[in-house]
This record gives sequence, structure tokens and C-alpha cells, in this order.
Amino acid sequence: MTQPPLILLTNDDGVHSPGLRAVAEAAASLGEIVIAAPREQATGAGRSVPNTSDGRIDLIQLPVNGSQHPAYAVGGTPAQAVLHAILELLPRRPDLVISGINYGENVGSGVTLSGTVGAAIEAAAFGIPALAVSLQLFIEEYYTYHDLDFSTAAQCAVKMAEQVLRSPLPPDVDFLKIEVPAHATSETPWQITRQSRARYYMPYPVRQGSLSEPGTIAATVRIKPEEALPGTDVHALHFEHYVAITPMSIDLTSRVDLESLSRQLRLK
Repeated sequence: MTQPPLILLTNDDGVHSPGLRAVAEAAASLGEIVIAAPREQATGAGRSVPNTSDGRIDLIQLPVNGSQHPAYAVGGTPAQAVLHAILELLPRRPDLVISGINYGENVGSGVTLSGTVGAAIEAAAFGIPALAVSLQLFIEEYYTYHDLDFSTAAQCAVKMAEQVLRSPLPPDVDFLKIEVPAHATSETPWQITRQSRARYYMPYPVRQGSLSEPGTIAATVRIKPEEALPGTDVHALHFEHYVAITPMSIDLTSRVDLESLSRQLRLK
């Protein structure tokens, strides 16, 4: 008898995030789901694996489709949640990892800051296909749970998950980054995009008093149409209001002719 697909669900907003619960409710029809996510908010964690994480794993219950579903609250980052799940918690290698649904879009040059993307990269490093799913957020507060409608984003995630489970991703496509507009519906167009090189989130310091006082770096969306080329995730999501699907690779090598670069650097 063929086993149903095993799908690992994680995120970077914390195990109690409504976005995670929304994708869990939608993805439950695809196979066996296992939830393992950071115990606490981990926005901006990227793919980090800090040695300050305690690694404690608590088994909790989350409401999913009207009943209680077991979930693992991991004392660590999203990438660490994926690591602990694969190495300690799952009965076998997962067929798919879905990271999200994130509060706020992950586009442009800042995608490597994203814990949502970081979890997908960690899965991809094991050769496991993954989706990193985010919902555009007009409120510039990414650390608090807001009353958002995640239903369309969850539908997008499940539709793409069905495709990935049915047909392997092409070579060099290690995971898909999916950005859903804030007011998307089932009729919203989809577009396959490139990652923009533009800086979408403009950082600024927040500090009261001298440099010896506590401070942080916040960010605001500041992007001009001419900075986001057509065909990129920023242009499709922010200016065209399309669902932007970006094929991502864990190979960060620049797309340059290596022989020409070698000659330029006088290595030959």
C-alpha cells in the first residue's frame, strides 16, 4: 500500500501563528502533516542556527479543522525547526516542506533575511522540495499576529503543493517562493518571476538616547516603479498585484562566464 505524502509545516512567526494554522487546515487533505515551528517569533532569522537556541521541543496541541492536532514547538529558528524535525521527529523523510504562511511579503534583495525562506533553504539543502509562502502585509508590524484572511494564500500553497507532489521540480529549482497580494482572490493572476535585485524594505535605526542605549533596526517598504523591473517578484506583487512565484536555487553562484572572470582577475 502506498503511503500518503508526508508534509512538514513550519514558519518563522511562531508555532501559534494563524498563518501556520491556515496552511495546516488547507494542506491536511494532501496527506499526513507534521507541524514543527519555532516556539517563539523568529522573523528575520534567515537560515541562522545560533548556538544560543535551547533546542527544547515541546509537544503541544493546535486547533486544526475543528479538532486538536499535535505540533512541535521548537526552541530555535525556523531552520533549526526543520533540522530537528528531519533528524529527530519525523518517521521518514518528508515529501515536501511548506514554510509559512508568513506575515508580510519576502521579496527583492532582502529574501535571505527571511526565516520563512531560511526554512525552505534548509529543506532544499536536504534535497527536499519546499515552498516558502508569504502574504503581503500593509501594516508595518511583523511581530504581532493580526486579523488577516489567509484563505487565498492557503489555497495558493495547496495548489502549488499538489503540483510539486505530482511532478518533481526542474533541475536547479530547489524551492518555490510564493508571494500573495494582500487582497488576492481565487481570480488573482499568477506570474512566474525572477527575484528582484531592488531593496524593497528600507532599514532605519530606532534608538532613544545615546549609542549605549538599546536600539534596533526597523524597516519600511520604499520602492519606486523604476527600481523594480518587470518580470520580478517586486514588480508582480507590489505594482501588478499578481501572485508572484519565484523559482529559487541554493546555488548562489553568480551567472557570469567563469572563464571571462578568470581572465579579468588575471588568474590565467
